Amino acid sequence: MVKSLNSVVRRLVAPVGLWTATMLAPLYATAEINAGEELLRNRCMGCHVPEQNEPLQLSRISHQRKTPEGWLMSIARMQMVHGAQITSDERRTLVKFLADTQGLTPQESAPYRYILERRLNHIEDKQPQLAEMCARCHSEARVGLQRRDAGEWEHLVNFHLGQWPSIEYSAMGRDRDWLGLALNEVVPFLDKNYGLQKDHWQQWLDSEKASPIGEWRLVGSMPGRGDFHGVMKVIADGEDRYRLNLTGKFADGKSLRGKGQALVYSGYEWRADITLGKEKFQQVLAMNPQGDRFEGRMFLKQQETLGVNLTASRADKPSLLAVSPAFIEAGKSQQISVRGTQLSGDVSLGPGIEVLKVLKRGKNEIRLKVRARKGLETQALDVRVGEQNLAGGLRVYDRIDSLQVSPAYAVARVGDGGGSQEKVKAAFEARAYGAGEDGVNGTADDIYIGTMPANWSLAPFDQQAIEDRDLDFVGKIDRRTGVFTPAAAGPNSKRKYGTNNAGRMSVIASVGQGDNKQEAKAELIVTVQRWNNPPIR
Repeated sequence: MVKSLNSVVRRLVAPVGLWTATMLAPLYATAEINAGEELLRNRCMGCHVPEQNEPLQLSRISHQRKTPEGWLMSIARMQMVHGAQITSDERRTLVKFLADTQGLTPQESAPYRYILERRLNHIEDKQPQLAEMCARCHSEARVGLQRRDAGEWEHLVNFHLGQWPSIEYSAMGRDRDWLGLALNEVVPFLDKNYGLQKDHWQQWLDSEKASPIGEWRLVGSMPGRGDFHGVMKVIADGEDRYRLNLTGKFADGKSLRGKGQALVYSGYEWRADITLGKEKFQQVLAMNPQGDRFEGRMFLKQQETLGVNLTASRADKPSLLAVSPAFIEAGKSQQISVRGTQLSGDVSLGPGIEVLKVLKRGKNEIRLKVRARKGLETQALDVRVGEQNLAGGLRVYDRIDSLQVSPAYAVARVGDGGGSQEKVKAAFEARAYGAGEDGVNGTADDIYIGTMPANWSLAPFDQQAIEDRDLDFVGKIDRRTGVFTPAAAGPNSKRKYGTNNAGRMSVIASVGQGDNKQEAKAELIVTVQRWNNPPIR
């Protein structure tokens, strides 16, 4: 049964997933807009009927707005559950048409972009109204990345009850009037906070949209590889469709070079597939309304937890993007790189930071040898180059007062072992802090110093993990990079009851030596494969 279900998911979801066929389809000239409208008539109106004498005001469909990923999932569900007959080309056309005509604005998607960017170990601070009713099965982001009117939210409640009748009797559903609460409390909350709000969308549609064509400077960081910088050249390849050339380099010396394709949805939603050397990456970025900045993430295909947090700026506009490394110890000297675009003017790194030598000066990078005066207290300093300012761009510290492992809770999944699912790794970083003005560690005014090189190790999380010998079976962590690789999938005859290689571990980071040695822990769950991997969970 698992194999059968997985084959269905791979057949229906993967080909329409937002990375290959769907996201790289040509975008909309007038003929293609007409094609989208025609598909709604020919493929959707059999079930979704016209309303108010408007041929494209269709029941259910016209009362929703979603991201490209959200529309993709809806169409895939129509195929899987209701037997909708839609070809791959038609699916591409429909996703593009619906995302462009009934999408989300940048402001609406912003709070939940972590799920689109596949930040799978993000811990949500769930709203109480949604935590027990919706987010016990879904992420809150799945709710937040759609807009519906009150009637449509009510339809969704009834759909859940009809599709999954046990929902009233499962955990946090039984022993209370689940349906009454859903209809009388949750639906009004959803309508108030995630209502259709067509006026918001119309204002965005009416605004002028920027083109991404041109050269972009990229900066970011990736767990295990460190800071990243590069160049991405975007070339038109049809309406809203683009070809990419990307080069870049990590702090560990690893270089990237390759090509890709991209598509823009809803006027700002950037999706791309890029092959860099032997590695395949996917980009999920959002372009700001001014059209001069991208923010988002580029991650490895099939290893979504391993990715680069990206900021991109147009190469022809002045901007100050990053300092690398972004911290320096008081009383020490080191090299730093100030990165941006069209950099000109005097460099100021803040009080107490002396520039000993200019090693390289270019319009996109200034490399310096600097020294931090002894006795400086831990603080964040503004960096300036001419008129460009980067608030808190350089941190100076006299000691590390506390350490945190990020993420604090992570999930890795066994894989391979002759099966169809790859291992899903987990990646950790050691984040150093200095005590704030109150002098107490772990409070709100702690000063973030930066991501520090650390020594990494594993330990059993609890007594049960000790008894089950999880440390011997779950996998290994790279002591230098903090990247955990789980063990193979399948039964293990060496384990108690021949169970699989799942387990619960503590991930330990150690930074510094002697009196200033700091340690911190995070929790790692190593579990079984995930067979259904939708774009929004």
